[in-house]
Amino acid sequence: MASDESTEADAIGEDSSAESTVFDVTADYEQSTLDYYQNQFDIWVVEPFKILWSDYRGRFGIIVVAFYILMGTLGPVIVPAPEPNQAGRLIQPFENPSHILGTDGLGQDLFGLMVHATPAMLKMILSGAIAGSVTGVILGIIAGYKGGWTDKVIMTWGDTIASIPGIPLLILLAAIIEPENPFVIGIILNITGIAGASRGIRAQVLPLAEKEHVEAARAQGQSFSGLIVKEFLPHLLPLIFIGMLGGAVAVITASVALYFLGILPFTTQNWGVVLNIAYQESGAMYNPRARHWLLVPLVTLTLLNIALTMLAQAFDQVFNPRVRARHRGRKVEAEETEEEEATNVDSELIGGQMQQ
Repeated sequence: MASDESTEADAIGEDSSAESTVFDVTADYEQSTLDYYQNQFDIWVVEPFKILWSDYRGRFGIIVVAFYILMGTLGPVIVPAPEPNQAGRLIQPFENPSHILGTDGLGQDLFGLMVHATPAMLKMILSGAIAGSVTGVILGIIAGYKGGWTDKVIMTWGDTIASIPGIPLLILLAAIIEPENPFVIGIILNITGIAGASRGIRAQVLPLAEKEHVEAARAQGQSFSGLIVKEFLPHLLPLIFIGMLGGAVAVITASVALYFLGILPFTTQNWGVVLNIAYQESGAMYNPRARHWLLVPLVTLTLLNIALTMLAQAFDQVFNPRVRARHRGRKVEAEETEEEEATNVDSELIGGQMQQ
């Protein structure tokens, strides 16, 4: 009897081990930490860059924005700072190789002026775009998710700010605060954009908050910050990126306008101030000899605005699921082709060795 029981136990053990081998499947390949981060880098950096580069608008925007970034970082180190009377006055563009864009009425090199004005402009763009987008996203998510009086208070504040004309409000804030730091100036210049960003984000969060997976996550005790990161932000990224680029364009336009009007602290190394001096002191609009003094900062300003606008349009392709799936399909096909070619080469080598 004992031998029979042991035999039955062994049989049960064998059956359980057989079942475990059938259902407990172990992957042949275990993803390492380096592979995980490489995969995330491909998803968030490589694929978006390829999609942007495949679009002529994205390609143009990347090249021009990269040029301005280099001009604002390495440019001041390479290009000498402009000084009055460093050259002849009102030298025309391409007339003197040392002053490729000509000089202004004070004898300053216009190319040097544009280069040395770019770092402060980039600081204003960066701070204004990030601060406006982050604040608008936070307020919009809180208003759309919480609802009730919280929603009413935030939206009432936003509607009040949006109803005030932008330029008069910026003039009033600049006159009261009198900012000199470019980062502070950028934040002030995009304060009107916070209202529009928060309303747009709220409109996206309202239907998301009623989705079944959000309700399930909330019922399981998911924190509010966890809901923002896992449930809301993936759906809001297109709007956030495009809104950030739109805020950058608004900061550029507003800063040049306020510098041109003399509201912000005066410095000759600013595109708006160069426009102001060219227009008021030399009558560049009507003086053919001084017209380039007005056109150089205008072209510099317009080119950056166009590049950011086209980049924002191209980002719509980045967040298009069909476009991303198409690019991933091409990547998979390329990998399969490489594997097939490697297999064919290996088989040819093996066949050659067998013949020998």
